Parts: sequence; structure tokens; C-alpha cells
Amino acid sequence: MSDVTSSDLHLTELGDAGPRVVFFHGLFGQGKNWTHAAKQLAGNHRVTLVDMPNHGRSGWTEHLDYIAFADQLAELFSADDPVRLVGHSMGGKIAMVLALRHPDLVERLVVVDIAPVTYPSTSEFAGYIKAMQAMDLDALQRRSDADAALFEAVPNRTVRSFLLQNLRHDDAGWRWQPNLELLGHENAVLGRWPEDQLEGVPAYDGKVLWIAGTESAYITDDHAEAMVRWFPRTSRITIKKAGHWVHSQQPEVFQQVLERFLAAP
Repeated sequence: MSDVTSSDLHLTELGDAGPRVVFFHGLFGQGKNWTHAAKQLAGNHRVTLVDMPNHGRSGWTEHLDYIAFADQLAELFSADDPVRLVGHSMGGKIAMVLALRHPDLVERLVVVDIAPVTYPSTSEFAGYIKAMQAMDLDALQRRSDADAALFEAVPNRTVRSFLLQNLRHDDAGWRWQPNLELLGHENAVLGRWPEDQLEGVPAYDGKVLWIAGTESAYITDDHAEAMVRWFPRTSRITIKKAGHWVHSQQPEVFQQVLERFLAAP
């Protein structure tokens, strides 16, 4: 496993032979969230885990823009070595836009629990951002203090633990890695699908797999028309007892589904 920086993006790379698989994480995530899946694939794949802009150890931007992010991330790839791209939530939208705008760079696509549509509300995530910003970082003595401080606003232990992965301690004290000010200010952008900016862009003709959770509302039958319009060679699998974070809530089932799709001719 090696860490590299390219175009202000932090990458972690595993494996040295086989097809290239690239993972994009969702909001509040980091490339390392995909480590379990990556290690399972690294024996016969070259795997890249990317910290999205404004997250992890990647650089911050002045605006949230799916088109700009997709084009920036496309610079990591080559048409001579097209990737098998996996994206969850926010990362899934970036992955879809990248595949549409740069189809020669993406051999096939896996989209995890997000659809190419504009969602009516992102208030849940806005609430998380406000709770994180409201925390008095100077008062923290240990990580357990942060967990206690977030408890009222984020009672779900799994979600709270996920958010706290973004809290870092260095010589200057405690700090949040994501660009919370930007994510909060432009939170509504995260829920949008850039339909107008993709006008005239043809559908992506590669294979696409959607992986959803039965306990999530991010992919429904109402989204099928948009999915097929943009990605006509699409299939969909729904994993039981999983919500929005399918790959962490049902990792073994998710891995089986993912590997089967990646290995298909």
C-alpha cells in the first residue's frame, strides 16, 4: 500500500497487476473507507483509493461542482488503461459525470446507493455539518469527548463513528479534515444532478451496476427512468439489511456482488 499525491488529490494504491479499479467515497468519507474492499481485490487488480476534493488529505476548492470535480479526477486516468470505477453517494455522482463526459476512460461503472437525479432535500447532511462545526474543539481532551459532544445531534452510533473518522489531532490541536464551511454553505449542490450542464452529452454505453440497500431511499423504482436514460446498459442489485452505507453495513455481500461484476466479460 502506498500513498501518493496527484493534482492536489491524495491517492492510496494497492496491487501491481491486473485491471485498474478506482474507488470514489461519499460525503464525509475518505479513500481509506474502501480499504477492506481494496485489499480483497489487490491480489489481481491495481486498486486506487481517492480522497475526494475537500475531504481527507486532498485539497480544498472554492466551490462544489460535480462537473469540475469529474474533470479534475479524469486527469488521473488514461484511455490506454481505462478503469473500472466504483463510486458511493457523492462519489457516485462524480463517477457518473466522469463516465458521461470521459467515456473512453471508464471501462465499466459501479454506482453505490445514489441515482442520477436531484434529491429534494439534503437536510440530514446539513444537520451533521452544523453539529460538527458547533463542537468546541479546544475543549476536547480525547476522542471520547468528541463522541459525547456529538451524541445529542447524531444519536446513531454508526453514523457518529463514521463522522468522527474525520477528526484529526496534530501539534496545533484537534481539527476536522473536510472543508466543513464549504460543504455547509453549498450543501444543496450535493443533492443536485447537473442535468443542464450535461445537455447534449450522450449516454454512457459501458456496463453499469447499481448497488442499493433495502433500508435506503436513495434508489427507488422512480429513479429507473433516469438511470436507464443516462446508462442504458444498467443492472441493479439491492442488498438486504443495508442502508445508505451498503459497503460498510454488509461488506461481505457487497464484496461478492462487486467482484462478480468486475470479473464478468
